[in-house]
Formats: sequence, structure tokens, C-alpha cells
Amino acid sequence: QVQLVESGGGLVQPGGSLRLSCAASGSIFSIYHMAWYRHAPGKQRDLVASITTVGITNYADSVKGRFTISRDNAKKTVYLQMNSLKPEDTAIYYCNANLAGLVGPYDYWGQGTQVTVSS
Repeated sequence: QVQLVESGGGLVQPGGSLRLSCAASGSIFSIYHMAWYRHAPGKQRDLVASITTVGITNYADSVKGRFTISRDNAKKTVYLQMNSLKPEDTAIYYCNANLAGLVGPYDYWGQGTQVTVSS
């Protein structure tokens, strides 16, 4: 069974930094597209950043220059380095991966990790 497990969320002051991690486990043959989404109260779930198998990245305009997505294919892990955090970055952050396991490829989601930016 495939699982995505996120870690690294928490409470941080404005201007601070956090690094989120998402590790995939289970019977996995190939991991393709990986991404981070976020869901703030009263808003829809939005794409934050994505990365292809060869490292091509894409960012939401609101995080460009502040957030960096990266991946370690050997560790089956995707990261999100978040710098210069703002209160409007407060949300639950979800990891997403398109991968092939015993079946697929399918999209999988992590359980989410809370990020709160507040003084």
C-alpha cells in the first residue's frame, strides 16, 4: 500500500522559515510528478509548487522567490523550503505525487501538515 507522509509543519513568526518533507513508501515502481498544495480556511485547495522527474519546477505567483521545491528520487521524498513566511501562508499543506505502484499510475495525497505564521 502506498503512503505519503508529510512532516515539518508548525508555528513560525512572520519572516521565518520552515522546511516541509514528504516521503513516499510502499510498493512503488516509479514516481512522476510531485507537488505541494495548500488549503487555507475559507479558500479552495491551491497548487503551491510542483516538480517533474527531471527537476523542472513551477510555482504559484504568491510564493515565487520565497519557496523552493526539490526532490530526492533515491529517498522518494519531496521537500518544500519556505522562507520569508507571511501570515497569508497559513494553511494545511498537502503533498501530492503521481506514481506507479502495483497499479497505476495514480495520484496520491498525504494527510496534510499545518503551517501557521503568526506573531
